[in-house]
Amino acid sequence: MADKLGVVIVGCGYWGVNYVRLFSELPRTQVIAICEQRPERLQEINKRFPNIYATPDLEEALALEGVEAAIISTTATTHYEVTKQCLLAGKHVMVEKPMATTTEDAERLTQMAEARNLKLMVGHIFLYNAGVQLTKSYIKQGKMGDLYYLYARRTNLGPIRHDVNALWDLATHDVSIFNHFMETTPEWVSAVGGKYLHTSREDVGFIVLGYPNEVLAHIHVSWADPAKVREIVVVGSEKRVVFNDLDPMERVKVFEKGIAPSSNGAEPANYGEYHFDIRDGDIYSPKVEASEPLKSECNHFVDCVLNDAHPISDGRNGLEVVHVMEAINRSVAERGRPVEIKWEISQEIQPQIISETSYDHSRRITSSFH
Repeated sequence: MADKLGVVIVGCGYWGVNYVRLFSELPRTQVIAICEQRPERLQEINKRFPNIYATPDLEEALALEGVEAAIISTTATTHYEVTKQCLLAGKHVMVEKPMATTTEDAERLTQMAEARNLKLMVGHIFLYNAGVQLTKSYIKQGKMGDLYYLYARRTNLGPIRHDVNALWDLATHDVSIFNHFMETTPEWVSAVGGKYLHTSREDVGFIVLGYPNEVLAHIHVSWADPAKVREIVVVGSEKRVVFNDLDPMERVKVFEKGIAPSSNGAEPANYGEYHFDIRDGDIYSPKVEASEPLKSECNHFVDCVLNDAHPISDGRNGLEVVHVMEAINRSVAERGRPVEIKWEISQEIQPQIISETSYDHSRRITSSFH
């Protein structure tokens, strides 16, 4: 493999163009082609990046000399077919979240990549955010004490998606973060959603995730809230840590305050005589290294391909998030009924995945990249 990784950027909407910029700037990569199906957007991209070959044909882009990896930033419902085509062409893939919209498709992509010894990485960008990483370190090192619960709020006025609801658009971030924090997956979910903008998809959602050891996590997402919020809170017996992605000065705040049942071991004499240890301490903001999470994510993908490393947000990680989101969908459909998450996901590569060597051209992507 060459010193520089040759990539094709598939889908150049408002987010995909960031990939074009970053992979053009990274010293170990070369953007060989851009693939975008909308003529007006393709023309605009051509003007902005005149030295990069642009085409609406993905098959043509993948066949160009030097292309070793594909970066996929199309609409969520096209992720499976586009990723499949790239893997069958023998390319390493980094695909935006969610990697697919069904567990079956996510599992199939994971197995395809493993069978072909290709890197498959999912763009769960917050796992590469320095503030999230610092918060994770407090949990990992036991500084939180006993972990009680977590909650997240991710709201704004839009942008409205036309292929998935607000839960799939926004809550996938927080599910991936909470799984990362807990180093496991939830055992059950309960969720409700509302369609207040009178569309066919939920624009508001409230989700509860039940993790092992009775740790609860709550997620609130909305496309219809005038307050833009990107906040995660982790509450333990010793500390409370707040991650606020919109506060550049105090991205992480640590509250050295906590409450726990009394450690003296005495049984209460009667109701109302329970005793608690209350810890009141400082509030401070630790230093968070300045970095661009998307750039960190892109560099990690390049490292994984060039140095044969394992992605943090690999196919299995992305598959777990999709599986949780499917359970959330079922709970929403049943007005919040708790849904147990059964992890009956195959750990073995299926023979038909290995033997499949050509792409089914009858199923080529026709929906617009976004």
